[in-house]
Amino acid sequence: MERVYASIDLGSDSIKLAVCELYHNHLNLLAATTIPSKGIKNGLITDPELAKKSILLSFKSIEDMLGIKIKKVIANIPNHMAQYKLIRGECTIPGDLITAKDMINSYKVGIKANLMPNEEFVTIVPIDFKINGKTVMKDPKGFPGQKLLGRAMMVTTPKKNVYSVASILESLGIEIVDISVGSVGDINCFKTEALDNSISAVINIGADITMVSLYNKCIPVITKIIGAGGNDIDRDLAYMYKIDLNEARKIKEKFALAHKRNADVHDIYETVNKDNVKIKINQQSASEVVMSRINEILSLAKNELNDLTNKPIQYIIVTGGTSNMLDFEYCLHDIMPTASKGAVKLIGIRNNKYSTVIGNIIYFLNTLKLKGMDYSMLSEDDMDELSSPKENSNDDTMLGKVFGYFFGE
Repeated sequence: MERVYASIDLGSDSIKLAVCELYHNHLNLLAATTIPSKGIKNGLITDPELAKKSILLSFKSIEDMLGIKIKKVIANIPNHMAQYKLIRGECTIPGDLITAKDMINSYKVGIKANLMPNEEFVTIVPIDFKINGKTVMKDPKGFPGQKLLGRAMMVTTPKKNVYSVASILESLGIEIVDISVGSVGDINCFKTEALDNSISAVINIGADITMVSLYNKCIPVITKIIGAGGNDIDRDLAYMYKIDLNEARKIKEKFALAHKRNADVHDIYETVNKDNVKIKINQQSASEVVMSRINEILSLAKNELNDLTNKPIQYIIVTGGTSNMLDFEYCLHDIMPTASKGAVKLIGIRNNKYSTVIGNIIYFLNTLKLKGMDYSMLSEDDMDELSSPKENSNDDTMLGKVFGYFFGE
């Protein structure tokens, strides 16, 4: 039987909600939606009532697509002031063979010893296990042993980050089955064998903020937040041409290019400014404004990475909605020649704004595999309703790409 999973990301600009199924080890997209968000600023909830309305609209959009209610989700928690701590915990094996419960128990020892009173536990990213102080492996289930030492990276945030998201979803009758952070979701979305054996970084350009995360073998080490994002491009265009922000966004999304290289000076966008005067904007001029801001954000991110580590970073991946802009790669080449634009490879959702929600599903699946668990967010009755033919339904279900597996309790 298929297993279905939903993941939500409450962004400053939009709420992303995706529903996928795992069938024969293939992750398939069932539905995805992006709804403009209100009551959320810099990734943090500022007005719960406004945020609730946006969240409800996102769930209604998905329910209209699938014909069923989504009642459980994996929730993304703001990365603000997130801490990454290397933990070690050892436990005694009560039976003859190591079980998933023993593995989790070893981590619990490490979590208990390292969690501070002002912090809230979000998740852990397992590293490896050592059996009887000798044999090291990533998944020791089924092996004999008396002592098991587990190593992992524990992710914590201030309590308000977790409770603000949890309380608002639970007040809407949505059950949170797991929580994660963007740095974990993004790296799992783009994870490859090469990344798993290197020092890497992910730069996620959001609406209000840009998140710069450093990884060692896909284990998050540190995240820095830059107070600039895609909305700054809107403000730049609005200021330059004396137009309102909505019109500026249209120019950014439908007319301008991320880099002036291929912009056409003869391609004209006509609009009316705030003085009610008709103006003509050529593509090259608008693209120069966009490029200037993107280059600034990338330069700030590059400086953050230089401050974070002296070691060479083999792979730098840039994601987030802004990276979808046409000719964005040319900006990368100018500022960070070794970096590359991410590519969400799930068919039907090839858009980098979904990297966090898709990555969090992949991470959750890896969690289940480590624990030897089988789980679905839909009941059998829900699955029957989902798979039964519906009138006037759109054939939006698409097969995706095989991804990995991982933790959660």
